[in-house]
Amino acid sequence: MSTDDLHAQGMRTRRKVLGDAHVERAEARKTEFDEAFQRFITESAWGTVWSRPQLDQRTRSLVTIALLGALGHYTELEMHVKAARRTGARSSEIAEALLHVAVYAGVPAANQAFAAARRALAEVDGQADAE
Repeated sequence: MSTDDLHAQGMRTRRKVLGDAHVERAEARKTEFDEAFQRFITESAWGTVWSRPQLDQRTRSLVTIALLGALGHYTELEMHVKAARRTGARSSEIAEALLHVAVYAGVPAANQAFAAARRALAEVDGQADAE
């Protein structure tokens, strides 16, 4: 697959997971300085990994949430919690993914991840205690 094909596939997957509005905002913020980085993300993360058929997008969302929580990337985690609603993940499943963070990455990381997820769920669902 050519890089142009990967980019096109990545944009389709990215829009499906994150939503058109999010992608349009991100594209509008792109500058000459970060254009190559944005293309790299679209081709590699979205065009290659997120587009693979071995895991559905709901599962990939939950894995991504756990990884971001474990690594302490809470702003990205909030974005992916919102996206997880688009991929079909329930609040209870997001909480289960974050319990793994507590066991494998530590309670402080999970505590911050739960707080970030609550904020994101409150924004997208209107409440953080859904389900």
